[in-house]
Amino acid sequence: MLFAQNGAPRGAKPITFTDVTASAGIKFTHNAGKAGKKYLPETLGSGGAFFDADVDGWLDIFLVNGKDWTPRGKKSLSALYRNNKNGTFTDITAGSGLDVELYGMGVSAADYDNDGKQDLYLTALEGDRLFHNEGGGKFRDVTKEAGIANANLGTSAAWLDYDRDGRVDLFVANYVQWSAKTDLWCSLDGVTKSYCTPESYKGTASKLYRNLGGGKFEDASRKAGIADPTSKSLGVAVLDYNGDGWPDIFVANDTQPNKLYRNNKSGTFTDTGLSAGVAFGEDGVARGAMGVDAADYDGSGRPSLIVGNFSNQMLGLYHNEGTELFVDEAPLSTVGRASLLTLAFGTFFFDYDLDGLADIFVANGHIEEEIARVQPKVQYAEPPLLFRNLGKKKFENVTAAMGAALNRPMVARGAAYADFDRDGDLDALVTTNSGPAHLFRNDGGNQNNWLSVRTVGSKSNRDGIGAVIRVEAASGKQWNLVRSGSSYCSQSDLALTFGLGADRAVTALEIEWPSGTKQRLTNIAANQGITVEEGKGIVAQWKPAAQKAN
Repeated sequence: MLFAQNGAPRGAKPITFTDVTASAGIKFTHNAGKAGKKYLPETLGSGGAFFDADVDGWLDIFLVNGKDWTPRGKKSLSALYRNNKNGTFTDITAGSGLDVELYGMGVSAADYDNDGKQDLYLTALEGDRLFHNEGGGKFRDVTKEAGIANANLGTSAAWLDYDRDGRVDLFVANYVQWSAKTDLWCSLDGVTKSYCTPESYKGTASKLYRNLGGGKFEDASRKAGIADPTSKSLGVAVLDYNGDGWPDIFVANDTQPNKLYRNNKSGTFTDTGLSAGVAFGEDGVARGAMGVDAADYDGSGRPSLIVGNFSNQMLGLYHNEGTELFVDEAPLSTVGRASLLTLAFGTFFFDYDLDGLADIFVANGHIEEEIARVQPKVQYAEPPLLFRNLGKKKFENVTAAMGAALNRPMVARGAAYADFDRDGDLDALVTTNSGPAHLFRNDGGNQNNWLSVRTVGSKSNRDGIGAVIRVEAASGKQWNLVRSGSSYCSQSDLALTFGLGADRAVTALEIEWPSGTKQRLTNIAANQGITVEEGKGIVAQWKPAAQKAN
């Protein structure tokens, strides 16, 4: 793993995250349908995604919306924003095919039919939807013809090629059995209705859809061994935790044991969460787990986990010990102490200062507006948390130093990252419950050098999901996995950005494709984005559009 001197970026200018939502032209407010009934789904939504909707090489934004429980005349729609390549976006929702009113929750993007265009999967209360990308920013609802049938309060979703046949499959995290007719009465004070916690409801099985090709999917949940009806799933991360080359699945469950599904290489999975030490908190109690991500944050060569939990439970930072065992390092770290009172939804690893070390971002927000009345130290709206990786398993809470725009209370839910303005450093998208979405531009992260790598499979799936990329530079080595899912109900860019610190070149880049093909490139200049096609090499390159002023 690369280590910058003292963990600090070159250059004297501080890094800040600037809220550019308004100047970028994004005007979106989430509708949870709140009308005093305190229905459980109102607390959950919703997410957002970075993906290239029109295949022009620039990342667009999709924001998931809910709707009113009783129609009020005006439709409540999700939103598709096209990247104008100049720091601004244009709302192209109307006529896109995505202008459908749903009580939406999550989104995940991938090219499921290998035609070169990323498709969208939306989880929604009344039934999930699969939208095929027709090109030119147009989408077609193919849910029924694809064989998708999930109306189980789906939340997060992730694409993965679990059988390594060259076609991406789909995992959908389902939450609990709920309907307006079966809604329960709960109270914080015994007088007024409040939102019920998930203990009040029965769990429901998540779904695994196997891609059959030809635009068809089969429900392989039971056959694969992941259909646990007691689960109450909110987050999913794909990782190869035992290093055998096959994608495993971590599922964050709310008040039920988390799942770590080991891929048996036979189309089936075995839950090893309990034996691996990730099913419960350190006290042996199942926590209120929400979002999750996986990365090698300490240079061990193995992916570890970050899990967002309920307030008074702190984050879970499960270090992969390499013996199919994880140890939660949060209780003894800054990560745990700083996150004890917050309620974490979206969370992910990303290298915001490009020093070669994976930092942690957490989007926080409680589910109960009146929580401060009964727990004065816990707030409804809470600031995000940004932990800078100092190396040697140490993190520093740098939220306050990132600027007032980021360090302010919000009722956050989804979170995703991408380099939307193509200047090298990673920006963040945060959604809020019954509030606006926020686009935070990273200003100053690109004082360090970097390399962005996008994969295009040929034998493997078109997006290269599941590919392992290893880079070597003068300062050392690092690696990452091309993966969908992670965070909460959201999708980050599939391209991998490697922070290089002061190194001006990558001396060697190796890709292990899901097909088993291995590819090696040498002497690649820093500060550019490259697209690598399986079996061909670099097929496209781009340089930063502009260097931003701090």
